[in-house]
This record gives sequence, structure tokens and C-alpha cells, in this order.
Amino acid sequence: MGEGNKHQLLAAQILEGLGGAGNVSSYTNCMTRLRVSLNDASLVNKDSIKKLEGVLGVVEEGTLQVILGPGVVNKVTEEFGKLVDVEELDLKGAASAKKAEISQKNATPFKLLLRKIASIFIPLIPALVASGLITGITKALVQGGALPAASQTALILTAIGSGLFTFLGILVGMNAAKEFGGSPALGGVAAILFINPAIADISLFGEKLLPGRGGLIGVLLAAIFIAFAEKRIRKAVPASLDIIITPTLALLVTGILTYFVFMPVGGLISDGITQGLLAVLNVGGVFAGFVLGATFLPLVVTGLHQGLTPIHLELLKTLGNDPLLPILAMGGAGQVGAAFAIFAKTKRKRLKRAIGGALPSGLLGIGEPLIYGVTLPLGRPFLTACLGAGVGGAFQAAFHVGTSAIGVSGLPLLFLVPLQQILLYLVGLIISYAAGFAFTYWFGFKDEMASEFS
Repeated sequence: MGEGNKHQLLAAQILEGLGGAGNVSSYTNCMTRLRVSLNDASLVNKDSIKKLEGVLGVVEEGTLQVILGPGVVNKVTEEFGKLVDVEELDLKGAASAKKAEISQKNATPFKLLLRKIASIFIPLIPALVASGLITGITKALVQGGALPAASQTALILTAIGSGLFTFLGILVGMNAAKEFGGSPALGGVAAILFINPAIADISLFGEKLLPGRGGLIGVLLAAIFIAFAEKRIRKAVPASLDIIITPTLALLVTGILTYFVFMPVGGLISDGITQGLLAVLNVGGVFAGFVLGATFLPLVVTGLHQGLTPIHLELLKTLGNDPLLPILAMGGAGQVGAAFAIFAKTKRKRLKRAIGGALPSGLLGIGEPLIYGVTLPLGRPFLTACLGAGVGGAFQAAFHVGTSAIGVSGLPLLFLVPLQQILLYLVGLIISYAAGFAFTYWFGFKDEMASEFS
């Protein structure tokens, strides 16, 4: 069977397990997961989906998430989209899906907010990874003396890589407004309120406004508000005047509140997050690094790790580097070490094939295939992988390793670490591999645990 037919068949089988096209209210994908919102969760046969060849796991956290792995997920989602025309789905079904989502017994307001934030940033991941890698590699070449900083090549590469981070707020504002039921264009304008150079001439309370103050936190506040304002104003405006009055009033009110409220409040929150995290790392040191590294994989399992993206970006903006990302990157490294240990101990060929297929992605910083295909189904190896991650996280915290951009973890993160810290990051990575291996080999795995891989 050709690759195209294979992905088409898998998409059709997944759709059947979801209860058919009529049960899908919306869908999207990230680097490894097909995320589907449903009209009626009772129609889903999760067990049948889990057993499909090519499916690594199924997670139900707000949306139903089918783990397919990098590369594969894009192709299956494309075929899935041909079977499901989201534009023709009725609003009543979408409302039912939202109601069912909110009514989940563990769907606390905090978790729902994190999922909303994740949905805002997930579509931006490919652009963040690409821009981060280009920026990181360019800086490494310049710092290593291979490329003169003033050369046209360096300037061009810097412009290509840094452009996203200069105007990232606009994309965040558009996605945030859309996620909260508003017009993406108005969300983008709400973000422009923060970065417009003209505001530097405005003085409030005796101080001039600083373009960019408030960061992505402020942008999120303004974009979410403009979405709510747009919806509320539209209800009170005659349909014939909606296109003129609704966006104008929404922008005017949001603009005033931005400069008097959202910008200063966003700045205080951003400062609190960065200073608080730095205090935790400075006071907690090695112990804080261990806890942060060891607890990251459970966040990946729930998909809530995407909610950390604005924190990473805020650290980069405020400090010029991100000391959190190298610590959390050890989560995937502990997983890789655990996988090598299982591969060394098991005699089950099916399990060895599963590990062999998922390890390349794990080494490149995409740990979900290993999580859902290997360690989580086995149980205890997932915990020992977390312990291995904690040891590597402690090392990264002890030596204050940071990155110059956000991107995929694992080995590719080497390109985002300053030249003088590359060796330290690599040592921490190897320590996590070794610790994950040792904990799993000696305490985390026995071959009889892998009966389902027979």
C-alpha cells in the first residue's frame, strides 16, 4: 500500500472510531497530535482507535487527541480534512461540543484557561521552531567566528530568523481573539496597540509609554477583551450598522483600556513571572531544577505544556535568554534513556520495533511517540524517565544554562544555546540519558511488564 493510501486509510479509520464526520465539530493538529472537538463524546470508541496501526495513543483533555507522531500527523490530518468539512458543520453541534467539553469533571477553570492558551500558541509552533533555529544557528556561526557579524549573509539570516519575534504579538493577538470568539483582525490590531512606535510620545501619570511594555501577557489581555467587547457591542447594534459601529467601538474602548490598564498590568504580571521564576531557580537551585525537570513529562501527557510558551517568550524578551527551556528539555532526554534501557532488556520484537521507530524523534526533542508508544503503556518506566529528567534538570539549573530562542528540545536545542554553554547543555543531556537509563534498567522495567507487546 502506498504512503498516500496508508494515511488515507488511517484517517478514515480514526474518523469511524470518532463516530463519523457528523460527530466532529472542529479539528486541528500540532507536531504530533490530531486534536478533535466532538459533538457527542459517547459516540467515540477510544479502544478501537488505540488499536489502529499507526496510532500511538489517545488522550482526552478538553479535546480528544490522537497521537500519531511527527510528519505522520500532518499527512493524516490532511486526509482527515478531506473527509470532514468543518465549514459546513452547524453551530448547534459546535455549541454542544463546547458544553460537553466544559462539563468534564476535571475541567477546572485553570485547566480550561491553559488549554485556551495552548490553542493560541499551537498553530505558531512551526514558525517558532523555524525562526528559533535560524536565529540560533546564525548566532552560533557569528560567535564561533565562521561568519562576520556585519556580513550581508549574517544580516540576511538574522532578518529572516528574528522577524517573527519582532511581530509575534500580532499573530498571538489574532489567534487569541479567534479562540475567544472575536474577529482575528481586531485581535491583531489590539496587539499593534502595544508595539506601535507612536505611543512613545504619549505620557500618562508623568511617564512616557514604552512600546512593547506588557509583552505577550498584555497582548493576551487586550485581544481577549476586544473579542468580548465585539460580541457584546454587536448584540446592541442594528445589523445594518454593525460593520461600522461594532469594530470601531470595540477598538476605541480596547485602545483606551490598553494604555491605562492592560499595558501596566501586563507589565506587572510579566515582571512577576520572570522575577518569580528566577527567584525559584536562584533560591531552589539544583532542587528546583530537579522538580521542574521531573514534572515536565506529566504536563506533556495532558498537553498543558503548550501553555508554558508565553512564559518562555516572556523570559526571552525580559532576560535575553530562557533558563527554563534547557531544564524542561531534560524531560525528553530522560525518556530517551528509559527507552534505551527497555530496548536493552526486552526480548519482545514488537516492543523493540516500537522503540526503534520512536527513538529518532525522541533524540530530536519530540518525546510523545516514546511516551504514548512505549513508557506510558508500560507504567513504571514513565516514572523512572521522569526521575532521569529531574537529574538532568538539576544539572542545567546548577550551571544556569539558557537558550537564545525557543525551539524543539533534545539535540537540536544545541543550536539555541550560547557557544560558551553548548558543552554544559550537552553534558546535562547525556546525564539525563544516563540517569533515565539507569533508573529504568535497575528499577523501572521487567520484560513481563510488556505482555501487550507480544
